[in-house]
Amino acid sequence: AVYMCEVERHHPQLFQNQDKESFSRVEDPLPAVVGVTYELCAGIVDKPDLSLEEIACEEILEECGYCVPIANLRKITSYRSGVGVTGSRQTLFYAEVTDQMRTGEGGGQPEEGELIEVVEIPLEDSMKFAYDETLPKTMGVIFSFMWFQNNIAPKLPKK
Repeated sequence: AVYMCEVERHHPQLFQNQDKESFSRVEDPLPAVVGVTYELCAGIVDKPDLSLEEIACEEILEECGYCVPIANLRKITSYRSGVGVTGSRQTLFYAEVTDQMRTGEGGGQPEEGELIEVVEIPLEDSMKFAYDETLPKTMGVIFSFMWFQNNIAPKLPKK
């Protein structure tokens, strides 16, 4: 969806008075990277036999490569996203990870169309990152960074 919004922004003529039969190809396609965004680790709740916490731990392992015990998760809140399209309910968890918890590279499942690169943002750069409009990110990323700065960062040892 992000890629198609950028295509429309750069090539608005392609979307004017077009129907499925007459939709034309982009002669000068944009690079795929314009559709890539920074997002939180996430997953679809599609396993009725698993709790939200169990699904979250599976997603952390699959996407980020960390084996996090359920007891290490902290529920932050639940909220609605995509309110104009899907009205999805999302639950945000916080988990601290260590190098010892790393059991794989992460990256998701390419066979399911996932293109995931684990990105680490230094704490001192987190708010600059959150507010940098040139870096495409979800509102969840911004909210989670603000939550962290308000709830965890003040308790960290000072350098």
